[in-house]
Amino acid sequence: MSRRRSGGLTVNARFLTQRLTGVQRYAIEVSRRLKAMRPDIRFVAPAGIIHTAIARELAVETVGRLHGHAWEQLELPRYLDGTGLINLCNAAPLAVNRQIVTIHDAAPFAVPEAYSRTFTLWYRVMTRRLGARAAGIVTVSHFSAGELCRYLGVAPERIDVTPLGSEHVHTIPADEAIIGRHALGDRPFLLAVGSHSPHKNFTALVRAAERLGDVPFRFVMAGGADPRVHASVPEALASGNVVHVGGVSDAELYALYGRAAGYVHPAYYEGFGLPPLEAMALGCPVLTSRAASLPEVCGDAAEYFDPFDGDTIAAAIRRFMADDIRRADLRGVGRTRAGKFSWDGCAQALLAIADTRLS
Repeated sequence: MSRRRSGGLTVNARFLTQRLTGVQRYAIEVSRRLKAMRPDIRFVAPAGIIHTAIARELAVETVGRLHGHAWEQLELPRYLDGTGLINLCNAAPLAVNRQIVTIHDAAPFAVPEAYSRTFTLWYRVMTRRLGARAAGIVTVSHFSAGELCRYLGVAPERIDVTPLGSEHVHTIPADEAIIGRHALGDRPFLLAVGSHSPHKNFTALVRAAERLGDVPFRFVMAGGADPRVHASVPEALASGNVVHVGGVSDAELYALYGRAAGYVHPAYYEGFGLPPLEAMALGCPVLTSRAASLPEVCGDAAEYFDPFDGDTIAAAIRRFMADDIRRADLRGVGRTRAGKFSWDGCAQALLAIADTRLS
């Protein structure tokens, strides 16, 4: 590999070896824009890239022989060549000081029951050390900034907030085949998207569906869990009017948003909450919990409920689905709200932070 002049920027692109969640979505969308804004930025990753088209777009350099955290901690630092490092997915090499790292939330501290013991222990050690040593910490909401100050002891002035964007939902045509494959076209449905991790609160949503009993709509849940990261979730996620469609592609997800009568987000802990923003961007009215970062993201463009009160959740769903006028109103205000969240603005802010913190 050719030697490079110090003073530039390198992006840790290990996210290209990971399955797509909201964290990897952030990394991909921001990286695309960083590449367009600053073509000389390097992107380096270990072998095993699964998002090959994105890797070609970013001109990623595959370096080293290791994988995962071992690559990030032991090999990545050798390939920086004097450049500052940008890390976008919660993790970063502990031996590097001239770096910024995006830490999306403090969930392994705040809701440890949602994660495996191994992941929780490693995440806590790593993020505390990064909070002390990295040149700067970036996060995605003011809620998360407060959480990182609380759990990592990071001074507020060392944390920058860069909210996520929503433009990506308009770049891929919807795949309507999922509607027929799961027989979802015969009556209205309320969509929920997320991992089946405890803090996403899907069990409470299923219990609310049971409380509602025989209603003229059903619940559709998309997503799953990564056993390497999340704690096991009891499959109490079954009810007569709940349909699980599992993991879905972007195109299938956008079809679900487009066909849903509404989107419900029952989580009680979120660093940002990308699915409600995606739903709003596609004109799907949102009903969400009044918890964590969700009011910060959704503002007055959603209806809210208490995620810890099953009766309240059920009553809020009943009102929401019965009020066609309110849901029609939310379609418009939701699109307007989502339009305020831009990946271009996120990347521009991140680049300015890197230039300031790593200079």
